[in-house]
Amino acid sequence: MSPLPPYASPATPRDLLVWEHAAANLRAGVPVALLCVLASEGSSPGRQGFKMSVTANDTTGSIGGGVMEHKFVELARARLLEADTRPLFRPQIHRKDSPADRSGMICSGEQWVLLFPLALSDLPAVEACVKALTENTRPLLQLATTGLAVLPAPQGAPKFDFQPGEQWQYQERLGFAARVTIIGAGHVCLALCRVLAALDFELTVLDDRPTLPTLRANPFPHHKRTVAYDAIAAEIPEGPDEYVLLMTVGYRSDLVVLRQLLGHSVRYLGVLGSQAKITELLNTLRHEGASEELLARISAPIGLPIHSRTPEEIAISIAAELIQVRNA
Repeated sequence: MSPLPPYASPATPRDLLVWEHAAANLRAGVPVALLCVLASEGSSPGRQGFKMSVTANDTTGSIGGGVMEHKFVELARARLLEADTRPLFRPQIHRKDSPADRSGMICSGEQWVLLFPLALSDLPAVEACVKALTENTRPLLQLATTGLAVLPAPQGAPKFDFQPGEQWQYQERLGFAARVTIIGAGHVCLALCRVLAALDFELTVLDDRPTLPTLRANPFPHHKRTVAYDAIAAEIPEGPDEYVLLMTVGYRSDLVVLRQLLGHSVRYLGVLGSQAKITELLNTLRHEGASEELLARISAPIGLPIHSRTPEEIAISIAAELIQVRNA
């Protein structure tokens, strides 16, 4: 494997730079506007939650790129120049035959874009976004006719919630789009963390070997812990945004962990290994009384079938499968 760069560190949530840019400009007295995709459908290049911070001279972030993004940046700059503080909400239809709201793109999807000029009075909420994304506290961002706010997130709050209409409201749970726990900190884990760090996943790595070189050398996870595999269940959060990947040192430790996680409520539970190993694992669990319904929840072997061989190739195949599940 190639050496790790000395500056490598855990990734930050995708939107942090947007909010930092907005906060810095508000503090400096520079007019700044927020662009946000409140909803999207089909093959839209800008997905729900995409954001930009725009001033007269620079931008940070993206709402999908292309001519559509260029138009909104110029519109935001024009409204900043006019000191127009009214939010503007526009649908964008990416079809050249649309009778109205054409974006200038032809990818056939749709998106709804909010242009929200920020005022100095918004600075506390903008700084709260920065703090939440830095500390990963996962509150709710709310954009609405009533303004910009950061609110406590109720238990089980969805990642996005958009209510259209005259009294429109958009809410987003701040932070990473999903959380991945990797059990087993070997070479594939190290390669996978390097890939996932760029894909808006919060990363946790668990292993029962405190002196394992690949665990100690891995700078990408947000959390690294040594744990006893026979008590692993307490270490694994449950929820619709939780992804668990099992890649311990061997069959026996995989089985110890898998027995505890079969009943766990997570979005994805996957096991790394050959087809022969997976068959043996499933047959053992079946013989021990595990139902076919529970066994069907296991994704194994993990990774898209691209004939991957090296840790780096395996990491790409696993990351692609996680993206496929997350975006389904």
